[in-house]
Amino acid sequence: MTERVPVADWATDFDHTDPAYNQRVHEIWDDLRERCPVAHTDRFGGTWLPTRHEDISAIAYDTEHYTSQGVVVSPNRPDEPPPLGPAPPITSDPPVHGEARKLLLPPFSPKVIANWEDTTRQLCRDLIEALPVTDGVVDAAQHYTQHIPVKVIAAMLGVPETDGDLFRHFISMILENPGSAADLPEEETLEYYLNERILEHRDEPQDDLISYLLGVEFAGEPLSERHIVGTVLLLLIAGIDTTWSAIGSSLWHLATHPDDRQRLVDEPELISTAVEEFLRAYAPVTMARLVAEDHDLHGCPVKAGEWMLLPFPAANRDPEFFERADEVIIDRAKNRHAAFGLGIHRCLGSNLARLELRVALEEWLAAIPEFSLADGTEVRWSTGQIRGPRELPFHLGP
Repeated sequence: MTERVPVADWATDFDHTDPAYNQRVHEIWDDLRERCPVAHTDRFGGTWLPTRHEDISAIAYDTEHYTSQGVVVSPNRPDEPPPLGPAPPITSDPPVHGEARKLLLPPFSPKVIANWEDTTRQLCRDLIEALPVTDGVVDAAQHYTQHIPVKVIAAMLGVPETDGDLFRHFISMILENPGSAADLPEEETLEYYLNERILEHRDEPQDDLISYLLGVEFAGEPLSERHIVGTVLLLLIAGIDTTWSAIGSSLWHLATHPDDRQRLVDEPELISTAVEEFLRAYAPVTMARLVAEDHDLHGCPVKAGEWMLLPFPAANRDPEFFERADEVIIDRAKNRHAAFGLGIHRCLGSNLARLELRVALEEWLAAIPEFSLADGTEVRWSTGQIRGPRELPFHLGP
């Protein structure tokens, strides 16, 4: 493994995969907004990092200077040609993006997603009942938050939920250690695994998302194998780590802010509003684009082929856009946050993520109204473009 080179200056040499980045990212963004609103690093072949809402929004909507062919910063550049890209529709550019996205609207509509509430609620109750508590302490990340979206997405796709550890392994390689999966033998790749599951669904169609994709058309033709694999890969990656990170960050906040925790216990009708505030304050997702052509960005010479990170969480913390941006206000009335992205790629799964987050908090607080970080423990945060706690050692009870 290549030895990590320490960051010299977050403005000129940042590394978003450095553990120190997500550990103190709000402080880093605040500093950059003041002295270098668009940071740059030579790492990963050249990467840019805007930190103001205005710039992040403008870039997210700019499909002329930026391509979505690559959305996870890596030493490698994607080899799947535009405009469809390797994981449609999130890696698709106009004009095909709209059609690729439209295919997924029916299964992710509010009405369809609402049907998953009972399943999600029972899942949360089962996980809470089975918590392995030792001396009053349990790791809520390892035994609660990480299991909820894995099991829900697996059920929606029609793949074995017992493969959860495998999904987490692939996600870690792709998101936390970008480029590490490039040299895997073919039979050990996520694509190989998904191809096997898709073949099973061709032989025995089911009432699930993979069978749905096998039955729809794109541009008047059945979806290609590559299109189906890419879309299922997207749903797995986008639907698991992002949501468990949001749930984990929300529970971490409640464990470290007892007044907010008690208020939600006393006023459970506030949970939906609190969910939106947790999404704003602890948005997990930083997306990326590839620069499509040379241009100037506020005096910065941006070159084709470089990466452009879009830290939507930084946009949510911009004091020029939100009042009291650095405070978590669980009854915040006006909350036009960017947790689910901006522009044409705004998250298709936002209805599902909101449902899972709300239900996970409701069930946890109903069963465990009092909890706090265990004494002498420190939370480790993920690395890379998805930010969330990887361990949550909670002491249960007063």
